[in-house]
Amino acid sequence: MAAIDTTIAATDRPLVEIRGVDRSFPKANGDELVVLENVDLTIRSGEIVGLLGRSGSGKSTLLRIIAGLSTPSSGEALWKGAAIAGRPPHGVAMVFQSFALFPWLTVLQNVELGLEALGVEAGERRKRAIAAIDLIGLDGFENAYPKELSGGMRQRVGFARALVVHPDLLLMDEPFSALDVLTAETLRTDIVDLWIEGRLPMQSVLMVTHNIEEAVLMCDRILVFSSNPGRIASEIRVDLEHPRNRLDPAFRQMVDRIYAIMTQRPEPRTAAEEGIPGTGVGMVLAHVSTNLLSGLMEAVAADPFAGRADLPELASRLQMEVDELFPLAEALQLLRFAVVAEGDIVLTDAGRAFAGLDTDARKKLFARQLVEYVPLVGLIRRVLDERPSHRAPAARFRNELEDYMSEDYADETLETVVSWGRWAELFAYDEKAETFSLENPN
Repeated sequence: MAAIDTTIAATDRPLVEIRGVDRSFPKANGDELVVLENVDLTIRSGEIVGLLGRSGSGKSTLLRIIAGLSTPSSGEALWKGAAIAGRPPHGVAMVFQSFALFPWLTVLQNVELGLEALGVEAGERRKRAIAAIDLIGLDGFENAYPKELSGGMRQRVGFARALVVHPDLLLMDEPFSALDVLTAETLRTDIVDLWIEGRLPMQSVLMVTHNIEEAVLMCDRILVFSSNPGRIASEIRVDLEHPRNRLDPAFRQMVDRIYAIMTQRPEPRTAAEEGIPGTGVGMVLAHVSTNLLSGLMEAVAADPFAGRADLPELASRLQMEVDELFPLAEALQLLRFAVVAEGDIVLTDAGRAFAGLDTDARKKLFARQLVEYVPLVGLIRRVLDERPSHRAPAARFRNELEDYMSEDYADETLETVVSWGRWAELFAYDEKAETFSLENPN
């Protein structure tokens, strides 16, 4: 990477030090939901660092701690050696996933806001704002309102607003995820070009992403997060020269390596840990549709994969992000329709059989796998079979789930079970009455 201006890289003192940080939130039953656990991180001048992981792995929570918008439950968060005391440290700016612009202000006025908050006088404010707008490629739109701009242009305003204060550290929380593919690619490329040319007025960048190729394209260092709770599972240095080519074998090899890391199966739990979230009835289920599960099995079973697919290639063919593909692949693994490891997904005999069956036969096979491998589904069906009325309130199962997980995860898990169980014709569900039943009990 091209060297940045020595005037902003003159010290070796870390900008950010995160030492043994934990972050937890209270659950409905009085227990704690651990979002981050024992996280260590150092950020120095002259680097773009990526926090890569699935949604829910605590990446954005860590970013908010560094931004001073949240505090650790334990551990230390330091900015230039001083504790970040629950308020934004001087020298940190942030670009959000949403555009977060004031619709009643012009582009110039939106960009000037940060400088106004710092007490910069009007003339200097205007001069710096116009320079930032020009730098980010919006020259000529100073007097436009957000409603007149495309999504990509609005996000450029967000970048200009962050850059105008000349931050030491720029935080970016999935800044390209709300954009269409082509717009996001253009904006990524522009930001990287400005960075390697030394034209961005900042020392370092810390960005949250769930896009593996985006991380490899932009970052000098990537921290891969595991989930439940969020931990740094691996640190990867990206030594590829800019500009980076997605088709370069070295680029593809690094993408494959990260997919392999992110699909590693966790170490087996000890008997003492069996009651914790993630096992048995307390297993969190991501809400993925049976149509997408069926489609993924069909895609992997068909040519050119013939039952075994490289996840990066599959994601590219299906135009899916990590947060879209991984939950599907993990659901198939849970149901024993596939095995996911080392960056590959391989259909089991059941998965291959499913891909070749008609709809009725697919439902019967899906129902069998659900009852056998998803404990909550088995419990619901058992309760319905045993009760003379063949009915049971959803609250009976939601309360049990909340002993293991947050209310939001309990709702999502129950929503998933309802969707899967209905499709498999294992039970019916009355949304209004929030009641499970066997409409036609055998």
